Amino acid sequence: MLCWINDQTPLPPTSLALGPGSEAPGLVAAGGRVTPQRLEEAYRRGIFPWYSPGQPVLWWSPDPRMVLQVANFKLHRSLAKTLRRFLAQAPRCRVTIDAAFEQTIAHCAQTPRAGQDGTWIVPSVLDAYTRWHRQGRVHSVETWIDDQLVGGLYFVNLGTMVFGESMFSHASDASKIALAALVAHARKLGVTWIDCQQNTGHLASLGAAEVARVDFEAHLARTTRGPELDWTYDDSAWALLFDAPEPT
Repeated sequence: MLCWINDQTPLPPTSLALGPGSEAPGLVAAGGRVTPQRLEEAYRRGIFPWYSPGQPVLWWSPDPRMVLQVANFKLHRSLAKTLRRFLAQAPRCRVTIDAAFEQTIAHCAQTPRAGQDGTWIVPSVLDAYTRWHRQGRVHSVETWIDDQLVGGLYFVNLGTMVFGESMFSHASDASKIALAALVAHARKLGVTWIDCQQNTGHLASLGAAEVARVDFEAHLARTTRGPELDWTYDDSAWALLFDAPEPT
C-alpha cells in the first residue's frame, strides 16, 4: 500500500517501496512539497522526487539502482578524440562548473527523459533544486562553444557521493563532454560512485551498471556524511580521465 505523507511526515523506510509486479516499482511515498530540507532528507536515504504536472509529489527508490562507478567510466575512442579536439580549441571551446546553473537546469527542464514525452523538472522541482544550489548542494557542469551554452548537466553532492540528475545537449556530444568533465573531477575529489537512478542503454554504454538497493544504501551511509567538496573547475583533472587505465 502506498504511503501518503505531508510536510511534517518523515519519509518512510525504503523497504516499504512498491515492489516488482506493482504498477510503480520503487515508489516509496506520495505527497508533501519538494523543498531543500526535504531533498536533504531524501537523498541521504537514496530517495528522489519524480512526478509529472498534475500529479502529487512522488518519491522513489528503485531496486536495483543504476550507478556509474567512476573507475568504470568508458571513455570510448570516439569520445576521447572529440574531447581532445574540443579542449584543444580553448578558449573558443570550454567547460565550466557552476558558471550557469540556472540556465543549465532550465535547459534540462526542456529535455524529456528517454521514453517520455514530457519532463520531470516541473516548476516546483526547478525552484527547489535552484534554492538547494544556492545552499551549495547542487552543481552544474556547462559546455560552451563561442560563448554559447550548448550542453551540460546538474548533480547533487553530499559528502563524497554524487547524484547525477539530468543533462541536455544542443550540439553533438556536448552533454557527453560535460559528463566526462564530471567524471574527471569526481576522480580528482575522491568520488567513487555517481548515482544514475534508472537503467538506460546510454548510461550502460558509458560504464554504468545496476546495484542492489541494499548495497546502494550501504554506500550512502559511508559517503554522504563528509564535508562539502570544492567543485572549482580544474584543467588538470582531465589527465585523470585520459591517463586512467581502461576499465576491465
